[in-house]
Amino acid sequence: MKEVILHVEDSKVKAFLEFIKTLDYVKLESPEKKAIEELKNSLKQVKQMKEGKLPKQSAKTFLNEL
Repeated sequence: MKEVILHVEDSKVKAFLEFIKTLDYVKLESPEKKAIEELKNSLKQVKQMKEGKLPKQSAKTFLNEL
């Protein structure tokens, strides 16, 4: 599945969202839902690191990724 980022005028967002909801091949995710899923995934990874199931990352490596 591809992800597409669109820029829609504020005054047209509501109408645009209502239109794309009618398309059976389009899946909408709210930004809040996506953020919560990413947070859950991060917490799961931290738990796995504490249990020794995932290798820990050095602070230097982490900062270099940013």
